[in-house]
Parts: sequence; structure tokens; C-alpha cells
Amino acid sequence: MFIATLIAADRLDAGQISEALDRLNAAGCVTLGSGWIDAAQAADLMFGQFPDRARTMLEGAFDRVDVVVQGMMARPKSLLIADMDSTMITVECIDELADYAGIKPQIAAVTEAAMRGEMDFGEALDARVALLAGLDERVIEQCLAERVQIMAGAVALVRTMRARGGRSILVSGGFTRFADPVGKAIGFDQVIANRLGIAGGKLDGRVDKPIVDSATKEATLLAAIAAQNLPPEATMAVGDGANDLAMIKRAGLGYAYHAKPVVAAAAAARIDHNDLTALLYAQGIPASEWVTD
Repeated sequence: MFIATLIAADRLDAGQISEALDRLNAAGCVTLGSGWIDAAQAADLMFGQFPDRARTMLEGAFDRVDVVVQGMMARPKSLLIADMDSTMITVECIDELADYAGIKPQIAAVTEAAMRGEMDFGEALDARVALLAGLDERVIEQCLAERVQIMAGAVALVRTMRARGGRSILVSGGFTRFADPVGKAIGFDQVIANRLGIAGGKLDGRVDKPIVDSATKEATLLAAIAAQNLPPEATMAVGDGANDLAMIKRAGLGYAYHAKPVVAAAAAARIDHNDLTALLYAQGIPASEWVTD
């Protein structure tokens, strides 16, 4: 049995649920019923076969509604592997550091190309960090205080999973000076990120090796699966850029979160309209059971 979860950024109504069931039946998916997770916000449609057809029929069918299709037995997740920049926080930290240095446009252009998969991530990171050489170390704390905002729904997602016995790992191609406090504030169990080189109170233009990249993210997922003796289906990963693709493809359910086109096209689920609480609705968890403190 399969479930298609409809998650509205605005409102869902009974007419849309009825139309969605009709679409599934027209695709031969054999509908078995529907029910609200939270009235007017999120609903489940149960069906018997052809999950790929179901996703095709439902994605984009309703304005500002995200769709997650999955097997019923694999629905609860015990492990979350998450990207940080533009996923768990609202900004790309290296771009914001570049703004303090007065070179944001050229660094942001490289960031965008790397996230689209047009450049090797490690090479792009080295090139951008080199341009920051000489920036006062104190700018990091200033940037953290002034620019870094936690993404809507991040705290509820991670803390609700923890309350239900799950584990969450933040794996960032960004920097420990941001990832460590962000991970602590949200409630992650573990944080992995790159270390900026600093000498004499200034950035020295280098990042410690090995770089935390796509391979690191995938390896972290696989190591956690082995350490916790989990079935892969009990895991999920979420990110927005090309360096998240490997972990997104390996996870039981991989989410492209407001993602670059190459990621959105490859992920098993896309969240284009909602915040990160969509990943709780996709597990069938109503808002009354979310943990935010």
C-alpha cells in the first residue's frame, strides 16, 4: 500500500481531495481512501499501486500544494541527514561573509554555479575561501548574529524526531563556526562541517582538508545506518544543492527543499511551497504532536 500526502501552504479543501482521488483512479492507482492529518492543511490518500504514476498525476495539480508519495510501511523515519545553508538556515553563509568583505556578487555567482552542479564543490569552495583571505575573524560572529536565521520548521522537525526516538545529523559543506551553533540551537545530535583556516585573527584563505562534500554527506548517512542497524527505508535526507544529491538518492526518502532544478528533478520528493514541517506531515504527524521547545 502507498500514501500520497498533500501538504498545503495555504489551504486544502474537500474538492481538491476528491479531484486528487479521481486523478489517482484515472492513472490506475486503485484508491483505498483518504483522511486528514490536519484539517485544511495536510491529507493522506491511500492507494494500491503505481507510486510513480501517482506522483506524476498529483505534483503541480493544485496551487501551492506539495506532494509526497511513499510506501506506507516505510513512512516513519528514525534518521534525518540534513544540509545547512539554504535548508536549515535561510542564507548561504559564505555569501554573507563575502558581503562583509565587499565581494558578494563574485562569490555568490560561484556558489550558485556549484549548487547547480556546474562546478566541482571542493574546487569552488577553495576558490571562494581564498577570496576571503584577510577578513577579520570577528566578522564571523557578526555575520552569525546579523544574518543567519533558522529556517521555518527546522526546530519542530528536529525536536519532534528526537522526541519520537529519532536521530538527526547536520552535515554541511559550510563552516563549523556557523554549523556548531546552528546545530545546537535547532537540536541536532551531531554536526559535521568544514573548518576555516584562521591565523592572527584573520581568515587565511584556506579550508582544512579533507573538505566536507557530497561524498562526506553520503558516507555519513551510510555510517549512521550501519551504526544504528537501521533499514535504509527508515532514513530521510534533505537539501537544496547538487552536493546534496548523493545523500538524497541514498536515503529511504530524499527531499529537495526549495531546491535547484538538478536536485528537484532527481529527488523522490520535492518541497517547493511549505516549510520544513512538511517533513513531519509526510510522516503522518499532526501539528498537535510537534515539539518546538
